[in-house]
Amino acid sequence: MKAKRTFGDLLLVFLVYATMAVMLVATLYPFLNSLAISLNNADDTTRGGVTFFPRAFTFRNYETIFKNDKIYTAYFITVARTVVGTASGIFFTSILAFALAHRNLTGRKFYTLYCLVPMYFGGGIIPMYMLIRSMGLLNNFWVYIFPNLVNLFNMILMRSYFQSLPEALEESARIDGARYYAVFWRIIFPISTPIIATICLYIGVFHWNSWYDAAYYIIKRQELKPMQTVLLSIINEAAYAERIAANAGGAVVDMGNIGRGKVVNVRSVTMATMIVTILPIVMVYPFIQRYFIKGIMIGSIKG
Repeated sequence: MKAKRTFGDLLLVFLVYATMAVMLVATLYPFLNSLAISLNNADDTTRGGVTFFPRAFTFRNYETIFKNDKIYTAYFITVARTVVGTASGIFFTSILAFALAHRNLTGRKFYTLYCLVPMYFGGGIIPMYMLIRSMGLLNNFWVYIFPNLVNLFNMILMRSYFQSLPEALEESARIDGARYYAVFWRIIFPISTPIIATICLYIGVFHWNSWYDAAYYIIKRQELKPMQTVLLSIINEAAYAERIAANAGGAVVDMGNIGRGKVVNVRSVTMATMIVTILPIVMVYPFIQRYFIKGIMIGSIKG
């Protein structure tokens, strides 16, 4: 027999749903507001008051971005570094994590300490620049990949996950004559989908959002600039154009080569840039969400 709900039970349910609704609105509002401003006319945006929906719908802000000739090359560079960087990062990080997960590894404590020290102490920008230059990676696509082959935090997560797996899996394979590389690629790696998906998301988002390495190490070859760096330059150009308009007594201006005859303001371009940047990640995340949650929980159980 189903128990009858009391007034206290109904009040608690109401409070729970009300709290979830408030949190949902608070979470979605910044994104929806940014989307509305990015789709709003520049003249109308300067009046303020745009909330969930654009008052004067237009695609001019996105035209400002995509009519820049550099954006398509930048998108290709970003996608290429994300794919190559994620695949290579998973490969090297998982191998290191698998090795350090074995307690019988000779020198395991030394290797672990050797990996932990760089997590807390770094040489700084100038020594890193000198190292990159000595390796011949300046103005080279591989400067995005080689310095980021292993992320130590991700390695610790993967090591913790591998340690949580039953040791009998590896022992049975070793008894049958399998070597360590066969154990890893044929047994451990295929059943580690949750943590692999989690680390793929971490590495992929890092490469997708990264801009500072291009700012430091890509000076002469502008065609190697990733999307984030190019979008940042578009925002800076829009801000510069708006300052000129302010000095001239106007709120919005014709941005010339940037907007190709369209009037925009820096806030609209900034919001459109943000939407262009985060949309691919937002579209990918739902497909790996269940693996992400499971992987991060299991990987944090055992250290």
